[in-house]
Amino acid sequence: MFLVGLTGGIASGKSTVSSILRELGCPIIDADVVARKVVEPHSPAFCKIVRHFGPEILLENGEIDRQKLGQLIFARYRYVVLDVPLLFETRRLTRFLNHTVVVYCDPATQLSRLMHRDGLTQEQAEQRIAAQMPLNEKRGLANHVIENSGSREDTHRQVLRLHTKLEDSMEFLLVRVIAIAATAGFGGFLLYATKLLIS
Repeated sequence: MFLVGLTGGIASGKSTVSSILRELGCPIIDADVVARKVVEPHSPAFCKIVRHFGPEILLENGEIDRQKLGQLIFARYRYVVLDVPLLFETRRLTRFLNHTVVVYCDPATQLSRLMHRDGLTQEQAEQRIAAQMPLNEKRGLANHVIENSGSREDTHRQVLRLHTKLEDSMEFLLVRVIAIAATAGFGGFLLYATKLLIS
């Protein structure tokens, strides 16, 4: 399993691409959702995770054992999508990602969508767009670009092509081998330490 970063700009259609990937069965980790909900015990997201994976993923203090949860998730899928609105602005996560995807639309479409979606005037929408890194700049930083100025069907075809390319990639094998080696090495250390303590 490897990581794919997904980003875009305000009203570029990133949520559309994210939902198509989710429909294709890709696990999506939304950075905003994770930051707000997952870390809080007994929140709705926390409860769903515990219900899905069982109480064995909890630490003694009742919090989620992130290492164990990561092992469960990473064992099931070839890749996981991190949906991060400010992926290129922060640049903290990019070094951990195998691929980055930007959802792009032309400036006129972006402006129109934002005005319609949020009920903004043209001036208000232009100010919000100007506060972000330009989509053209993000486009130059990404490994893959989903052009989302057209129809949902066209976007869907592009996402299917990307999904096929990522599914067919053998990059997950290297990550899995490293993870197994690291786990086996750590497990061997624990076994050795346990034997020393018992004897």
